[in-house]
Amino acid sequence: MASKVVPWYQKKHVSQVKTDYAYHHTKHVVKQQTERKSSCKSVSQAHAVEAMAEPAYTIPVFRQRTADETEEYQRVSTNVEKGLAVIQEELHRIRIATKAQVETLAIQKEVKDMMKKRPEFLDDIPKMPDFLVALRPHTVWEKTLVKLFCTVEGNPRPIVKWYKGGLPVDPLSTPGKYKIEDKYGVHSLIISRCVVSDTAEYSAVATNQHGTATSAAKVTVKRPAGAGEPSYLGLVPHLTEIHASKLEVTLLDRFPVSFGVEGGFIKLTCTMVVVPDLPNVPPLAQWYRDDKLLKPSSLAEMSVGGGAASLVLPHLAKDDEGLYTLRIFTKDGTAEHSAYLFVSDAARSKAGAPGAPMSIKAYDINSDYVLVAWKPPNTVNEAPITGYFVDRCEAGSDTWIQCNDSPVKVCKYPVHGLKVGHSYHFRVRAVNRDGIGRPSRESGKVTALDPEESARLQVIKIDGKYDIVIKDDDLEGYVTIPSEPTDVHASEIFKSFIVLSWKPPSPRGRAPLWYVIEKCLAGTGAWQRINTAVKLHSPRYPVYDLQDGQKYQFRVYSVNMYGSSEPSMPSEPVQKVDADGVPSAPGQVVASRNTKSSVFVQWDSPKHQKNLMGYYIDGRAVGSKDWFPCNNKPFKHTRFVVHGLIPGETYVFRVQAANLFGLSDESQESSPISVEPALATPSAPFGITMLSCDGSSMTLAWKSPKHCGGSKVNAYYLDKRDADALVWKEINLEAVTERICTVDNLKEGTFYEFRVTAGNMAGVGVPSAPSLPMKCEAWTMEEPGPAFDLSFSEVRSHSLVLLWKAPVYTGASDVTGYFVDMAKKGSSEFVTMNQEAVSRRYLQVTGLEEGETYVFRVRAVNAKGVGKPSQLSEPVCARPLPGTKEIVAGVDEETGDIYLSLEACEICETSKFVWSKNYKPIGDCPRVSVTKKGRTSRLTFNTPDKDDLGRYSVFVTDTDGVSSSHTLTEDALNTMLELSHAIRHPIVPLKHGLNYEVLEKGHVRFWLQAVKLSPSVSYRFIVNDKEVTSGEGNKISHDVASGIIQMTVENFTRASEGTYTVQISDGKAKTQSSLVLVGEVFKVALKEAEFQKKEHIRKQGPHFSEYLYFTVTEDCTVLLACKVANVKKDTSFHWFKDDDEIIPDTPPNVMSGACALPLSQFSRKDHGIYKAVLSDDRGKDTSVFDISGKVFDDIINAIAQIAGVSASDLVLQCTPEGIRLQCYMTYYTEEMKTIWKHKESKIASSEKMRVGGTAEMAWMQICDPSDKEKGSYAIEISDGVKTHTRTFDLSGQAYTAAYEEYQRLKAAAFAEKNRGRVVGGLPDVVTIMEHKSLSLTCTVWGEPTPEVTWFKNEQEVVSTEHTKTTFDGGKFASMVINKVTPEDSGKYSINVRNKYGGEFVEITVSVYRHGEQIPEPKLGQPKSAPVTPVPPKSPAPPSKTPTPAPSSKTPTPASTPASTPAPKSPTPPRSVKSPTPPRFMKSPTPPRK
Repeated sequence: MASKVVPWYQKKHVSQVKTDYAYHHTKHVVKQQTERKSSCKSVSQAHAVEAMAEPAYTIPVFRQRTADETEEYQRVSTNVEKGLAVIQEELHRIRIATKAQVETLAIQKEVKDMMKKRPEFLDDIPKMPDFLVALRPHTVWEKTLVKLFCTVEGNPRPIVKWYKGGLPVDPLSTPGKYKIEDKYGVHSLIISRCVVSDTAEYSAVATNQHGTATSAAKVTVKRPAGAGEPSYLGLVPHLTEIHASKLEVTLLDRFPVSFGVEGGFIKLTCTMVVVPDLPNVPPLAQWYRDDKLLKPSSLAEMSVGGGAASLVLPHLAKDDEGLYTLRIFTKDGTAEHSAYLFVSDAARSKAGAPGAPMSIKAYDINSDYVLVAWKPPNTVNEAPITGYFVDRCEAGSDTWIQCNDSPVKVCKYPVHGLKVGHSYHFRVRAVNRDGIGRPSRESGKVTALDPEESARLQVIKIDGKYDIVIKDDDLEGYVTIPSEPTDVHASEIFKSFIVLSWKPPSPRGRAPLWYVIEKCLAGTGAWQRINTAVKLHSPRYPVYDLQDGQKYQFRVYSVNMYGSSEPSMPSEPVQKVDADGVPSAPGQVVASRNTKSSVFVQWDSPKHQKNLMGYYIDGRAVGSKDWFPCNNKPFKHTRFVVHGLIPGETYVFRVQAANLFGLSDESQESSPISVEPALATPSAPFGITMLSCDGSSMTLAWKSPKHCGGSKVNAYYLDKRDADALVWKEINLEAVTERICTVDNLKEGTFYEFRVTAGNMAGVGVPSAPSLPMKCEAWTMEEPGPAFDLSFSEVRSHSLVLLWKAPVYTGASDVTGYFVDMAKKGSSEFVTMNQEAVSRRYLQVTGLEEGETYVFRVRAVNAKGVGKPSQLSEPVCARPLPGTKEIVAGVDEETGDIYLSLEACEICETSKFVWSKNYKPIGDCPRVSVTKKGRTSRLTFNTPDKDDLGRYSVFVTDTDGVSSSHTLTEDALNTMLELSHAIRHPIVPLKHGLNYEVLEKGHVRFWLQAVKLSPSVSYRFIVNDKEVTSGEGNKISHDVASGIIQMTVENFTRASEGTYTVQISDGKAKTQSSLVLVGEVFKVALKEAEFQKKEHIRKQGPHFSEYLYFTVTEDCTVLLACKVANVKKDTSFHWFKDDDEIIPDTPPNVMSGACALPLSQFSRKDHGIYKAVLSDDRGKDTSVFDISGKVFDDIINAIAQIAGVSASDLVLQCTPEGIRLQCYMTYYTEEMKTIWKHKESKIASSEKMRVGGTAEMAWMQICDPSDKEKGSYAIEISDGVKTHTRTFDLSGQAYTAAYEEYQRLKAAAFAEKNRGRVVGGLPDVVTIMEHKSLSLTCTVWGEPTPEVTWFKNEQEVVSTEHTKTTFDGGKFASMVINKVTPEDSGKYSINVRNKYGGEFVEITVSVYRHGEQIPEPKLGQPKSAPVTPVPPKSPAPPSKTPTPAPSSKTPTPASTPASTPAPKSPTPPRSVKSPTPPRFMKSPTPPRK
């Protein structure tokens, strides 16, 4: 390195260099004052020099000196000569300095003139990028910040990109690491918290269309020695060795008085300038609340650095309210700033509920006991607090447990029953008659531990190395039973509870200790144990259940596992009572002016303070009944500044004192006070500028003081002096009221300085700073001079209006317009807001950024060019004042006057409303009049017309810029003129004009409705030019509340045709309305009246209140329904269809008021004309309903709508004939609009595709399916409005499985059709007499011809002479038993079978002897028919043998006449089919839903 850096603490005898601006500025001012003082002596010194230049003086003889005198004289002369030489040298230096200053001013003026012209030539010259200031290399410590910056020029402006080691730098890739800025042409790359890996070559590449330029520099990041790698920067000192208290800190923007809400968020910030600004050595900042140091926590987040110190309160509570102070330690001491933070109650969870308590703290912490205390909340408009609930929560849990069952009335509560060693949080909720308020902020963590535990430990050091801990219990000896406690007393006494306290025993015994408490009425000695179910481990215990007015004594036992101690000495008698109560009311309250939005309130302390916690201050606007809290946390002092008030409003205040028992009575109210700044002299004016000069006089202007001192500034005084003089001379003895003044009697070519002093009713303030030296030289330029007095109006978030005054010096011609330039504060890059010069002296500037600060300047234009710019305006922030309102245009409801009105958001006693038109003050104008009432000013137009169109604005003086404007357009004016005419020439406004209404009985009501009627309204009805009055046949009335005027005509006939008119008078307002009832309009009204008359007659007997209509139920049953009225028990009701009476299953019940005819499974068969007839002795009424055409279609659609919604998904069903798709629904009929589709093509019913359905489902069958029938199938059910669609994809595996099932079922059906079977002829049971012949004959069928086998008792029957079997023609099978005997009784069966299967039929035969009673059939079984005997050996022909069908269960007569009926035997069914597939089997498809 080229130079050696010496740490500050090693520097000796070296003067410290001051680099801050304040030091240099002060030094410069002192230098100027010194030069001015020396200039005052220059004249006398010059005369002395001239005197010294005269011829030598001859000394008279009588003045001859001795040698000593001569020596002394020479010595003095030499010293004088040296002094004169110094004076001459100083005078020469001053002359040279003055000449140099004049030449410098001339050069600067010339340079400025040239610089104005320079951009005109350079703007159009293209230029490739060029770095004016290149990057420079940096070597920094790890974890510090480095900033690379460069300045580049080019035309057009180049685009700069940053690279690290040849790779682009992307700030988004590592958020917070890199920051790229471009401010005022300076490009910078900021690398935060550098690490060793940031060591690289960084480059900035500037590019435009004419070329590219690059600047590169290397950044080296080093790690200090001992931090992981050796340090190579031994010559560079460690930066942290500079202590933060050695920095110079100047506070800039400071946090104001702030307002927050519970649960909200707020940030307090102060910006500052730090010298030197070291990234790793931030200033030492401390935050205080009410003079108590705050520590960083989750509730108070602090940060300092980057030119700002901030405090964030992320979760506001009323505990956070107070005076916040930022204290920063600096080289010269401390820099401080304080401001108050107000925290108001959050929105109430229930209206009228109290606010949250605050300052929750725990005291007297023991192993199972803690005393919780808090401060009461303020109650302004709420009901008084009746008590508090205390909640606890174990640390780490979110579950809150209420500690007290009933509200405690004081701001203390002893919480008992805690677990030893556990940590808790506490909170409090206030209660009043309206409910429970929000909980307070939870307390800090409290751990239940014995505070005496550490005191019972002794530490003994051995050899100075080892610590031995000994408990006091170990020194007590071998004591098992503890001694008794001592000093039993009541530490807390309240009306709701007392807290007993005592000292633990000594010795304690060698076991865990607990306590037992007894009480008794004082003096009785009847002791009673208190804590029967609670083991007490702490020497504290709250007692609640004490009687009022009684005195008690208490004593305590110490208990452990070895036994109990003797009782302690009884306590003094204790009575439950509130010893103190609330404080008395505070004394006199005095309010005085402070600022424009605050008031200073002070009061006298209460006479009886009673452990005062603080005060609550309430305020109320005069004229209002509602009080509002001025503070939400008890304030300890007797003076308070109430902030956040409305400027100009008048308030009164009151104060309450608070202690743990609650709030005192309110103090007396203060005297009303208006919110105004306290009176003081104004601050100094500033911004002195020269507007014109003619060589002997100068015209000056200046800006108003920033602080007027609480009253209007009404005087200005000017002083002047030569630039090289020190003495000021007064210019005006009489006050100047305007901020412009012409100073005469000046010397041409002389430099002058000026200063201005402002005055108000409080006196004259301090003078301004001297202006810059101004040369008295006549202005001869042809361009105009500067505009002046720039001011702002209507400042909003994105716009404002700039106003100015015309230049005093106009140049060679009149001023024709103005250009307005704007720049952000701190920037020198001005942007011209108007492309063409504006002739007016105001301009509305739009497109501003909310919250951004701007400055403006104005340049005047004449025929010769653009003049010099005005002085810069004051910085203005694009943000409206809180509560800003706009001008309202309206019409007075009483007088009809058209007006413009503004309600000011702030005002003071001296404020005035200044109205302007097109930003020219209106003043005394006959066209308008201005009135003021409170905070509102109204501009009323006396004779409004088109001449009043324009832009109107109003400005409120002595405020922070309260102003607004409104453009009155022609359309708006015409609208207000119409409304004004209506108010001044009122009419009765009508909601509805005259109209008619036909009532029952055929009466006709004529009516109209007014918007509003007064009780004094008068009116009349005129019919065909004749007034009609209320009387026979006509009833006229009105209702003020509804505004209705009506006339009822009872007999409306053909003679009623004509014109009806109503004339109304209501105060000054009048109106009339007419109705013409002639021609067709009258015929319609007359027809309706006659119909209503007939209806009235009809309704005298039984009648239909609602005629027949249909509804469809959820099960698709159609109901023809009607409603009847005026019926009685003997009223009859009959249904008819096509004149044929219908007798329903359930007779109609007319007394229910409704009748219905259900039509189940509705279809085309239900076409017809239905009629309901209602009749009794009073008359008859009929209702007809024609179900055909559209009505039929509507019913079908209604059924389809219900069926379509209930339709299931398509179900696949295989049959022997093919594949069937089925859709189940609530009800189906062919009349429903149902369409089947295959691949979007409609399917028509055919031999191949059959479409049909049942009442439960619709189906479509594919007969003999093939691959062509594969694909998607759908059914569409239309209800006339919506189409319900269900689909099924019959392809792939679904089709394959269905087709296989179809083939199987087809084969099974074929087999079932052709299998062997008994067609008919065999009975179930046969009863026959002994010795008769039995013939069992049946018809069989099968293809091919089946085989027939007979069985008896499951043994095959062999044909013999006794039992003979035959099978004729492959059709008739018979078995004949000749001369039956009892041995022939039994179970016979026939088995008919071929290759496709067969059938097995059983017959029971019973043989009885002659003379025996024929057996009766069993109960529930039909009797068997007697069997007809046949002659032996000649069986009857099969064709004559009756063969009943096999499905018949009744016995069939046999061929033997002697047979008798027999009951069915309890045998298996007569027909047993062979094990062949069943007739129908569903395919494996989803079941019906």
